[in-house]
Amino acid sequence: MSWSEAGETCSARWRSERGAPPPKRVVIADDRMTADAAYRRACDGTALLWRGDFQNARQLLQALARRVDRKPRTPRPSAPRFSPAALPAVSPTISPTDVFHLYRRARSQRARTLGMLLLPFAGDYTVPLRRAPDVREACAEVYGPEEGEERSVASLRELLGLIGAHEWRKKGIEIPVLGGRIHPHYGVFAPIRSEYVGLVAEAPLPSSPSSSAPALAFDIGTGTGVLAAVLARRGVARIVATDQDSRALACARENVARLGLTGRVEVVEADLFPEGRAPLVVCNPPWIPARPATPIEHTVYDPEGRMLRGFLGGLAAHLEPGGEGWLILSDIAEHLGLRSRAELLAAIDEAGLKVAGRMDTRPNHPKASDADDPLHAARAAELTSLWRLAPV
Repeated sequence: MSWSEAGETCSARWRSERGAPPPKRVVIADDRMTADAAYRRACDGTALLWRGDFQNARQLLQALARRVDRKPRTPRPSAPRFSPAALPAVSPTISPTDVFHLYRRARSQRARTLGMLLLPFAGDYTVPLRRAPDVREACAEVYGPEEGEERSVASLRELLGLIGAHEWRKKGIEIPVLGGRIHPHYGVFAPIRSEYVGLVAEAPLPSSPSSSAPALAFDIGTGTGVLAAVLARRGVARIVATDQDSRALACARENVARLGLTGRVEVVEADLFPEGRAPLVVCNPPWIPARPATPIEHTVYDPEGRMLRGFLGGLAAHLEPGGEGWLILSDIAEHLGLRSRAELLAAIDEAGLKVAGRMDTRPNHPKASDADDPLHAARAAELTSLWRLAPV
């Protein structure tokens, strides 16, 4: 990206993990800029390259967020068309699907506005601002090794996300059924919703003639590797865990090693299935069949349900006789009008599969009880299910 500063044309490498294009208009900003002035600039698409105090930039970002989220008293041309805070007031006659799309549009617009506050980085990922923290390790984990003298620019909002992910990665997430922690990497779905992990820990395992646990299992789309680790703890002799995302592969391998399971869990790069058949094949695909707006959203959104349909379509060919496929899936898409139960059952039937059983659990995350959440009705009704599938 390029900008003018002190009468000179400057440039630096633009970084955006959410895939945002570099801003076309950039002005220099510092501690003298008011929150209202910054908000007007951000709303009209002008980025603010910060040259002031780092902690003051954080406070300014918080002030911008309050302005984005407040309910406007009267329509103003400079205000975002949709505000997340205003969505609960949408007419009750609007469909859940329309509420969902309005909500995503509002969140996307919010991200664009808050992403207009930019920070400079030196080649070694230091931030040359007063009171700036040492973020070199957090940046290197996401951006890769230091790149010499090359300067770069990224949004403060993205940097705070990198810092938060770095802290999660360091301390990990306690998984009681593992008796240990899973350490998520940036951009890899973190197992903070423990109900789906609990389902895999409790479902009856298909037994083998010589053991109460199968000798082999496939974990499709392993992410952090948490489900593969749970299966190993339950006595499955060998698990092949697959993913096609490089960050997920590195994350899963690191977690498997931390838990001392390297000899039993093999993490391989594959688009869905590895070669061969197994008596147990497990998959927890993204739950919402919608197009991701950013690369990171692929952990939540599955365009047209492609991964779900790919898993169902290939499952029978990768199961040993008498084996089971476990599909872990929330029904929130049904409550949002994005996929019906009939469509799911039809996809199972078309794949030559039958439902051998199902276990349900309710979510325990905070948004399930947040009445101010625009998607509260869907979240409150949500069930997460483990579908036990077998060939017809």
